[in-house]
Amino acid sequence: MNVYDKPGALTLDRLRSEVESGNIDTVLLCMTDMQGRLQGKRLTATHFLDEVVEHAAEGCNYLLAVDVDMNTVEGYAMSSWERGYGDFVFKPDLGTLRRVPWQPGTALVVCDLEWEDGSPVVASPRQILKKQLDRLAERGLAAYVGTELEFIVFNDTYEEAWEKGYRGLTPANRYNVDYSMLGTARVEPLLRRIRNSMAGAGMNVEDAKGECNFGQHEINFRFDEALATADGHTIYKNGAKEIASEMGYSLTFMPKFDEREGNSCHIHLSLRSDSGEAVFADGHGYSETFERFLAGQLACLREMTLMFAPNINSYKRYAKGSFAPTAVAWGKDNRTCSLRVVGHGDSLRIESRLPGGDVNPYLAIAAMIASGLHGLDGELELEPEQVGNAYSSDKPEVPKTLGAARDLFAGSAAAREAFGDEVVDHYLNAAKVELEAFEAAVTDWERYRNFERL
Repeated sequence: MNVYDKPGALTLDRLRSEVESGNIDTVLLCMTDMQGRLQGKRLTATHFLDEVVEHAAEGCNYLLAVDVDMNTVEGYAMSSWERGYGDFVFKPDLGTLRRVPWQPGTALVVCDLEWEDGSPVVASPRQILKKQLDRLAERGLAAYVGTELEFIVFNDTYEEAWEKGYRGLTPANRYNVDYSMLGTARVEPLLRRIRNSMAGAGMNVEDAKGECNFGQHEINFRFDEALATADGHTIYKNGAKEIASEMGYSLTFMPKFDEREGNSCHIHLSLRSDSGEAVFADGHGYSETFERFLAGQLACLREMTLMFAPNINSYKRYAKGSFAPTAVAWGKDNRTCSLRVVGHGDSLRIESRLPGGDVNPYLAIAAMIASGLHGLDGELELEPEQVGNAYSSDKPEVPKTLGAARDLFAGSAAAREAFGDEVVDHYLNAAKVELEAFEAAVTDWERYRNFERL
């Protein structure tokens, strides 16, 4: 992957020049954890150039073996007390080197994770995606992806939201501002800064628009090579929170903040040949490659749901009539289906409507590719499209709980063939940890329902 030809991108020589001139003094050395968050170190730029570029750096391998609160938990083969919680290697991918415009004097680089012997950390999200991209490349194909990530903006700071227990927060808009120019103008200072900052970090920003829930918005980026999109998605998500915090706002990407519309992350994917030609359409409409790739999505969707919906809250989105899917179905420009086919000719693509705002983009894109390859290799036939309301159809349903998705993933031969047992077992344990934490918690719902009346 290479972002050097984009605004905000940095070559190593350009970084050296910027450091010598005093314009850059800090380099963020980042990896993405299981929850899709940036983790890493803030390095002095001179140390990065003098040592890390050639020799890489190290970080504790517990970063892929903790829960969302960074608690050490049991059940991971790669990292534990018994194994001593040693290090793995942060190896910078210099093709991702870029400016961080919202932080003064700062650049960022995304890393791949390796063990000391140079072998990849196969359960790291970026490595999981790279493996599926390699499988595509073996067949002369490459994936191009765009993600559409929604969030809700509040006039409360993150600290105020914490102190309030996330109750009684003030949304930045008090009514549905879907496509509203007036509604988006209310928070345009924040949206504009995010858009311009991300463009300055090498991302190709297309637009911002209002959404249905109170204070809900979306910023969209032009499609790119799959790995570049996943990297950009993760940097954008982290950066948007940092910018909101600096401006006195908070924003959340959680899939279902309240009983209104949830935060989705629609993923658009298409394939090209190794010569750059689009392969989903032919002169007669849908190509055989497209039909088999889409058939694979349908065949594997329930088994792969864990890779799209990794948390308890993820499953609260799946409600009929909510614009989040409940049926395993595909349709042409049909937003009631899990898989929506949009575009035509070179722009023909598959939109997965399954993920929410909590999705790890590396894992979800990897799951789409693995599912599509299952369809290609198995020469699966594509079922007829869903016409009309998929919510009221007799199609199989998306798993309703994290526990159900975990069980389907555990029994998936397609997942184990694509990812390997080590990866499958690693993410099954992550689901187990999340479920056990939730089952041990006492919720507000229980207190309100039971305190006096039972």
